[in-house]
Amino acid sequence: MFTTRPELAGTQGMVASTHWLASAAGMAVLEDGGNAFDAAVAAGFVLQVVEPHLNGPGGEVPVLFATGHDPRPRALCGQGPVPAGATIAHYRDELGLQLVPGTGFLAATVPGAWDAWLLLLRDYGTKPLREVLKYAIGYARDGYPVVERLHSTIDTVSEHFRQHWPTSAQVWLVDGKAPEPGTLLRNPVLADTWERLLAEAEAAGAGREAQIDAARRAWSQGFVAEAIENFVKQPHRDSTGHLRTGVLTGQDIAEYEASYEEPCLTDLPGGWSLAKFGIWTQGPALAQQLRLLEGCADQIRYVDGVATADTVHVAVEAAKLAFADREAWYGDSADRAVLDDLLSREYAAARRELIGDEASLELRPGNPGGRAPVLPEHVAGGHGAFGPKDPSGVGIGEPTVSPNGESKGDTVHLDVVDRWGNIVSATPSGGWLQSSPVIPELGFCLNSRAQMFWLDEGLPNSLTPGKRPRITLSPSLGLRDGVPVLAFGTPGGDQQDQWQLCFWLAHVHGGLNLQAAIDSPAWHTGAFPGSFYPRSWEPGLLVAESRLGEKTLAELQRRGHDVQDAGPWALGRLSAVSRDPETGVLRAAANPRGAQGYAVGR
Repeated sequence: MFTTRPELAGTQGMVASTHWLASAAGMAVLEDGGNAFDAAVAAGFVLQVVEPHLNGPGGEVPVLFATGHDPRPRALCGQGPVPAGATIAHYRDELGLQLVPGTGFLAATVPGAWDAWLLLLRDYGTKPLREVLKYAIGYARDGYPVVERLHSTIDTVSEHFRQHWPTSAQVWLVDGKAPEPGTLLRNPVLADTWERLLAEAEAAGAGREAQIDAARRAWSQGFVAEAIENFVKQPHRDSTGHLRTGVLTGQDIAEYEASYEEPCLTDLPGGWSLAKFGIWTQGPALAQQLRLLEGCADQIRYVDGVATADTVHVAVEAAKLAFADREAWYGDSADRAVLDDLLSREYAAARRELIGDEASLELRPGNPGGRAPVLPEHVAGGHGAFGPKDPSGVGIGEPTVSPNGESKGDTVHLDVVDRWGNIVSATPSGGWLQSSPVIPELGFCLNSRAQMFWLDEGLPNSLTPGKRPRITLSPSLGLRDGVPVLAFGTPGGDQQDQWQLCFWLAHVHGGLNLQAAIDSPAWHTGAFPGSFYPRSWEPGLLVAESRLGEKTLAELQRRGHDVQDAGPWALGRLSAVSRDPETGVLRAAANPRGAQGYAVGR
C-alpha cells in the first residue's frame, strides 16, 4: 500500500504527536539522556502552547504507561473532578439548565494536567522540572508559528472575544484580528506563570522531587488557585448567552491530586491484550468493539491496505452497540462490576446477534448481568436525536467551533518509547482557548469538561460533586504475550475509539505497518448521543473517507447507512509508537492529515 511517509525505525527513542514542535521537544529530551517520561512531559507542555485551541494548562490528561522493568500497564488520572458546588440542584433547579453549558465557568472541572504531568515526572522521570518545561516556556515567550486551524478557530470566536471575553482578546488577537497562519504568536503571561512556579519550586531546595512537589503546591495551594477562584466569581457569558459566575473554588483545587489507578486490561486473539482507562471514561468502548468483532473475523478484510465494505459495516454496527452501552453504563458513578459483564465473551456473543446485514437505526443498550439500562431523559425522550445533521468534530480531530466557543473533538495526543523499554501514551485536552475567558494574571483559561455530565439523577454519569466526567480522552496500550509493545491514540472526541478501531483493524488484522495503518482510509458513525453540548446525534450516520472507494461507499449506502463522504484525507490524527521486545527495534508513525502530526526518532 502507498504510504505518505515511511514508518520510522531505530533503537534509541521515538516520539510521535499531533504537532511537530512537541515531537521535536520530546526527542531533544531523549537525546539529552532523558527517558520516555521526561520526553512525554516536555512534549505535553509544548502542546499546551502550540495547539492552544485543542488543550491548555487549565485542562486535563489521562496517561497510560509501562516501564522497561515492569510490564504491567499503569494509568495516571489527570482528570480533575467537578467542584463541591456543582450540583444538579444548582444547575437544574436554581439556574434552569437542562444541560451543562458547553463553554464558561459552570462547565469547569478542577484542572488536572499540571499535577498529573508533574507527578509522572517525579515518580518516573529523571530530569528537573526546569529542564523539561524550558521548551514550552521558550515557545510561549518567544513565539511559535500559527497553523491554519489555530487561525480559523480564533477567527471564528474573535467577535465573541471582543464583545464578551476581553481578556481572551488581549491574548489571542493581534491588532484586533486572528493571527495569520505562519506568523508568530506569543503568550508571555503564561511564560511568566510557569517561571513563577519554577521560582517557588526551586526555593524549596536542591532536591528534584522536593522541587516538583513544591511546584505542585504552588499551583494547587498558591497563587494559581487564588487567581482562578477570584476570576470565576466575575460573571462572564457562557454558551447559553447568559452572564454567569462559576462554582470552582481554591479549596476544590487544593484538595485535588492526580492519582494512579489500574487500567482495564482485555485479552484479545493472537496473544494481544489492550489496556484502556476504566468505566469512568469512554475507554472500554474500544475493548467492547474488539470483543464484538471477535466473531466477525471472516468479514474483516483489507485489499491493498483498504478496508472492504463488509469490514466497515460490521465495525460500524459494533460501534453502535458499544457506544449505546457507553450511554447507559459508563461513568464515574457506575457500578464497577458491570465492566466485567460488558467485556465478557458471553455478553459479546449475545450482542453480536444484533449485527445484521442492514444498518441499525436504533440506540440499543444491552443488559449486562441482567441489569436494566436507563438512559438520560435527553436521550430517552429523543431530544436532539433527529435534528439537523451535526458533523461537528468529525474531521481530523480538531474542532468545528461555533462563534460562541462551543466545540467538539478538541484534543491532542502523544506517544513515546525509549531504548530502556519505557512506553507512554497520553491524550491531553481541555482548557482550550475557546472554552472560557483567559484568566489575565495567568495567561490561560479553564476547561469545559463538566459539559459531559447529565443533569439527571441516578445515572452513571450524573453531575455529582467530587466525581469525574465521562471523558472521551482515550489513550491506548497494546500488549503482546503480556509485554507492552504498542502505544497509540488520537484526538477526536467521541470518534477517538472509533478511529483507533480503524487503526487496530488495519494494523493487527490487515497486517499494515504503523504508518500504513494510520494512512489507511478511516470512518466512524454518529449514531449515538454526543458527549459535548448540545448532545445531538444522527441515527444511521456513517462518515467515511472517499479513499474507501466509490463501490464501497455505494454498497454501504445500499445497506442503509447514511453515508457522508468526508473527502480523501479527513478523519483522525492518530500517532503510534512500538517496540519489539526481542530485537529492541523501536518504530513510530504519525498522521499526515492536517499537516501537523509528526514522528521523530533514531
